[in-house]
Amino acid sequence: MDPMGWFFVAAGLFSLCGGVFDWDWYMNARKARFIVSLVGRGGARVFYIAGGWLLAVLGVLMLLGILTIKTR
Repeated sequence: MDPMGWFFVAAGLFSLCGGVFDWDWYMNARKARFIVSLVGRGGARVFYIAGGWLLAVLGVLMLLGILTIKTR
């Protein structure tokens, strides 16, 4: 079990919630505004939902020991 997996799960769920609940403060953040300007608010929500889901799945795979990140 890689404890870094918890970080990925938390970051993924945070991003997923930001997209699903369409938090204004989340979508108006400096880095999110760039994505919103490229694909619009709806596209940014899809982007953050998909990215959050991907990060959360990656974290779960790390926690289960299926995926490992080698350092050196």
